[in-house]
Amino acid sequence: MTEYGRGYGSEPWHPEDPLYGDQGPYGGQAQQPQWGGQQPAPQQPAPQQYRDPQQHSQQQYNGGWDGSQTGQFPYDPYDPYGQPQPQADPYAGAGQDPYGHQGGYQQQEPHHQQHMQQQVAPHPQQMAPQQQYPPHQYEQPVEPPYEDPADDWRAEPEPPREPEPGHAFFADDEDDHPDPDDEPRERRGKRNGKKNKRRSGTTCLVATLVFAGAVGAVGYFGYDFFMAHFGSAPDYEGEGSGAVQVDIPDGSPISEMGQILAKNGVIKSAGAFNEAAGENKKSGLLQPGTYSLRKHMSAASAMELMLDPKSRNGLTIREGLRAKDVYGLIDKKLKLKAGTTKSVAEHDVKNLGLPSWADDNGKIKDPLEGFLYPSTYSVGENAKPAAVLKQMVARASQVYEKYDLEGNARKLNLRSPLQLLTVASLTQAEGKYKHDFVKVARVVYNRLKPDNTETYGLLDFDSTVNYAKSRSTLDTGSVDDLRHFNDAYNTYKFKGLPPGPIGNPGEVAINSAIHPATGNWYYFVSISPEKTLFAATNEEHERNRRIYLKEHGKAEQ
Repeated sequence: MTEYGRGYGSEPWHPEDPLYGDQGPYGGQAQQPQWGGQQPAPQQPAPQQYRDPQQHSQQQYNGGWDGSQTGQFPYDPYDPYGQPQPQADPYAGAGQDPYGHQGGYQQQEPHHQQHMQQQVAPHPQQMAPQQQYPPHQYEQPVEPPYEDPADDWRAEPEPPREPEPGHAFFADDEDDHPDPDDEPRERRGKRNGKKNKRRSGTTCLVATLVFAGAVGAVGYFGYDFFMAHFGSAPDYEGEGSGAVQVDIPDGSPISEMGQILAKNGVIKSAGAFNEAAGENKKSGLLQPGTYSLRKHMSAASAMELMLDPKSRNGLTIREGLRAKDVYGLIDKKLKLKAGTTKSVAEHDVKNLGLPSWADDNGKIKDPLEGFLYPSTYSVGENAKPAAVLKQMVARASQVYEKYDLEGNARKLNLRSPLQLLTVASLTQAEGKYKHDFVKVARVVYNRLKPDNTETYGLLDFDSTVNYAKSRSTLDTGSVDDLRHFNDAYNTYKFKGLPPGPIGNPGEVAINSAIHPATGNWYYFVSISPEKTLFAATNEEHERNRRIYLKEHGKAEQ
């Protein structure tokens, strides 16, 4: 039931309804308003009684008492503040109260029901005539009817439910989840209890995981920062295991070597390798090349192994070596029949990773010439020739990209990067000592000028003739004989550069071809490792040549 009635949707109240109207202290039917019906009969004075202001207010609003009739309050046996009245004659007639009055006393309705009854009063025609009783006649008091507390809306609240077993942190608190409607608690619990509990527990679990992850991340990065600035760098222990081949490019400092080793799984960190280099006095002897190392080595062990010549016991390709000589070294290293690697190079050249500009004229004797980069390679006994060649080409492409052959070729007014690589190969072949390479490169560029009056655009290099004839000799024959040799690599007959490189130049020769010295030299002759004579005219060159013959005890030719 609601606070002001039986419930939503109940029928209108009726005069016969025991809850309708005011039963009042007189019992019977509701009293008619003072302005309608008959006037009450004269009343006799009643004994002075204690007046309860609250009850007085209720009777004034609900018609249970009219001050104009009695001027007194009837005694309420349930009023804790009411004063007891003198006991009535026990031998009074039936139907009389202890005071001898007719009409029993009935318990007053609660104030809120009386107030509602006053507001929802029925039409005067539906009310029964008020029957008047003398004030000294009351009915004998009647006990209020028994009401089941379960049916009363004022019943005591349901005792709190016992929490389900489980950790209190994940327990669901019903006070935190207000009921969406007025349906019974049991139904709401069945419908929403598990869902809310699951949602609450999941939220707590997610929050815990996020907090734990944040704490872990802070701890990890804090430890990494501390170790990087105040502690030793991470490092493995021992000599490692397995085998791995590591390629150290030319010009790599210690720090870059450490990064390459760490990337290949040899050492744990580049910092550890730097620390080992600082403690090893021979670390300055480390050279670029390909090393056979082991995985998960301590930085100190890796340093010692790299300083050991045995770690570089692979295949070494020296600078300026021709491609046909490289093939022979691979056959020998892999214990293959002579000519095996050369056959692979000829038939599998498209799968070896050559750049697009490797053969730009179709007149090259060997497409791999100039791309078998000089270095030391770790070649196992079970390696395949194609794999070894591919490794060399990859190393060459890495170096050529580093020096930007394409961009520098345009700056030097060369047709393609292949021509720049050809100039480097000529510098490597003609120059006897590396400190002379920049001047030798300048001689090449000066002879290529079509307006020069010394060689008239001819290179006149013996090295190109030897390459064409697949030989290595200082006696190439007379100039007249050379000019009758019909080969594109014969620079005594054909102006300009040969179709392609005549060998595999090293990094010094490449850098010299990109950055030649400044001078007007067209000739040179090496007297000794410390002395090379360069000349701008043929007459000057003849004087230098006689000096060379004298120094070597040779007769003039």
